[in-house]
Amino acid sequence: MNAENLIALLVAAPLLGAAVLLCGGRRLDRAGHWLGTVLAAASFVVAVVLFTDMLGKGAEDRALHQKLFSWIPVEGFQADVAFQLDQLSMTFVLLITGVGTLIHIYSIGYMEHDERRRRFFGYLNLFLAAMLILVIADNYLLLYVGWEGVGLASYLLIGFWQHKPSAATAAKKAFLVNRVGDMGLSIAIMLMFTTFGTFAFAPVLEAAEGGQPSEGKLTAIGLMLLLAACGKSAQVPLQSWLGDAMEGPTPVSALIHAATMVTAGVYLIVRSGAIFNAAPDAQLVVVVVGAVTLIFGAIVGCAKDDIKKALAGSTMSQIGYMILAAGLGPIGYVFAIMHLVTHGFFKAGLFLGAGSVMHGMNDEVDMRKFGGLRKYMPVTFVTFGLGYLAIIGFPGLSGFFSKDKIIEAAFAKGGTEGWILGAVTLLGAAITAFYMTRVMLLTFFGEKRWQPDGEGHEPHPHESPKSMTIPMIVLAFGSVFAGGFFSIGDRFLHWLEPVTGHDHGDAPIGATTVTAATMVVLVVGVAIAWVMYGRKPVPVVAPRGSLLTRAARRDLLQDDFNHVVLVRGGEHLTRSLVYVDHTLVDGVVNGTAASMGGLSGRLRKLQNGYARSYAVSMFGGTAVLIAATLLMRAV
Repeated sequence: MNAENLIALLVAAPLLGAAVLLCGGRRLDRAGHWLGTVLAAASFVVAVVLFTDMLGKGAEDRALHQKLFSWIPVEGFQADVAFQLDQLSMTFVLLITGVGTLIHIYSIGYMEHDERRRRFFGYLNLFLAAMLILVIADNYLLLYVGWEGVGLASYLLIGFWQHKPSAATAAKKAFLVNRVGDMGLSIAIMLMFTTFGTFAFAPVLEAAEGGQPSEGKLTAIGLMLLLAACGKSAQVPLQSWLGDAMEGPTPVSALIHAATMVTAGVYLIVRSGAIFNAAPDAQLVVVVVGAVTLIFGAIVGCAKDDIKKALAGSTMSQIGYMILAAGLGPIGYVFAIMHLVTHGFFKAGLFLGAGSVMHGMNDEVDMRKFGGLRKYMPVTFVTFGLGYLAIIGFPGLSGFFSKDKIIEAAFAKGGTEGWILGAVTLLGAAITAFYMTRVMLLTFFGEKRWQPDGEGHEPHPHESPKSMTIPMIVLAFGSVFAGGFFSIGDRFLHWLEPVTGHDHGDAPIGATTVTAATMVVLVVGVAIAWVMYGRKPVPVVAPRGSLLTRAARRDLLQDDFNHVVLVRGGEHLTRSLVYVDHTLVDGVVNGTAASMGGLSGRLRKLQNGYARSYAVSMFGGTAVLIAATLLMRAV
């Protein structure tokens, strides 16, 4: 069998699992979780086979295409269901299926006592299938199908525990905020078709590289694509849904926030790199959005006592690093994807570690009620700790290699812009070291601070079962070794360069200087966290804190801003439109109808039914016509 014929199997396996598990009924309750896990693993096996086949080819000959059928074949409009597998999409496929399979295995233990476990695994399979369609589609229209499928599946997963009002509200919020971004993608696709006459990747990107359309059109398309990316990747100003999404089960948080949904925006920008390269204004906005979100998420993560929400702020910040790198153009495309992959390992491990802690602490999420858990959960402590060291950029671990490359690329932008972006990335590294050290200290160090709940039940922390710890161990290996493996001989750079291109830029300072600066800010961040949370007992009740701390606890007032600007603004706009509709539109219509009714009522009085009246009318009309004729002749 040709390798091209295997591509559809990547999607078919989890899609089949979703269909069977969601439609098969309760008869599958006992074995449904195993079916979902096996089919996710089957997709990963197919991905490995395709990856091995791809490695056996030359760098320029690795792209595979598979056309299944013509979706909408009409004159002047051709939409195909066709897949494209190149180095970029292959990277995402391996990450999605690999980490996704580990999360399926973890969920077997985590969701063991949930009576709706079969449905949960059906949603997980649906999510994987939609995400795979998104990254292997060979055109923007099919990508949009996967894009919307991911939005639907995330809605179902975030609100899985729908008996909790907070979960139902969070799912609806994520769905609505993402619809705003989705409008950007739909408009971009429409602009592409009117500009290029197609929405297939190859002709669109080739035309953009050739400079055929005007820069203004490309800027408009780029900004709409960025709006879409902001929605899926939780970037400012569409970031408000991410923290609330923690209401879903912890495996959902790991799946959405590590390797899949939030990385879709990064994929979209890098895949559309030719458009942004030809539209420098749109590219600049990408950089600004990434830089702002990088700091925004880091500050929010510093103030959260909920362990999952602290990690959510971290995700927002780390995706900001990736978006910033993608906005740097060919200087940063490769490093954006490299950090995306390493982040997939250590952030998935951190979320699964948080779930393990919750599993042993009666679902408690407040870190101020933890403390000293390293004694009771040694495997969770070690795996979580390795993820912590990776994300702060400890030398030799994955984050050290990938995040340092982004910092170097920021400086390589050159000029004042390069210095500003370099400073922002270093500041982000310092804050990352602070809030992640805070999470470690509050959770695993110090004296125990847990207390009995309202019913008098005191938590008895214990290690999680092997179905949960084994995936955490595997991800910990990725957190330690992936970055170094990618960096040896610029292996990852050479892998992606044929698709993304690469430019070394004009760095004003050397890599050694950047590394030294990064180490300095890392030590500063860790030291400040140690002084604040490691040297003295941590109060169970959080102190009032500074104005910035209180604002960060409320997500820097993002929901307040949205309520004032969008909700209230929308209400006032709606009321104004209703008033205009009633007074102007309906007024004109109703007034015209009333006038015609009055006029017809008056004219009706002339129709009295008497023949003599009609005869007089006819005689008068005839007299007027004769008089008018005589006048015209006289003139």
